[in-house]
Amino acid sequence: QVMLAESGGGSVQAGGSLTLSCVTSGDIFSNCGMGWFRQAPGKEREPVLSINSSGDSRYYADSVKGRFTISRDNAKNTVYLQMNSLKPEDTAMYYCAARTGSGWSLIASWYDYWGQGTQVTVSS
Repeated sequence: QVMLAESGGGSVQAGGSLTLSCVTSGDIFSNCGMGWFRQAPGKEREPVLSINSSGDSRYYADSVKGRFTISRDNAKNTVYLQMNSLKPEDTAMYYCAARTGSGWSLIASWYDYWGQGTQVTVSS
């Protein structure tokens, strides 16, 4: 069983920054494509970023380009989401997801494993 645990969420004012972390249990992390998704109340889950297993390819949703960055540390089984210039519309529950293999995706159904989420609230 693969477990993912997000942390780092919180409340911040517009223009501020947060860094989310997602730790993956087991020995498969270095072989997993990873993704971050978010879901605001009353809205569908939407992709944010994805990174392949080696970390040399990153893919961004248009809404976060230039503001958010994804990175990973395979030695620590951890993927990070650095969020800068936060806006109130970034308020959502943020989830990390994993799938074994060398690919990546911004499509939620591609992923096999999901964390429980961490809440990010941005006030104006």
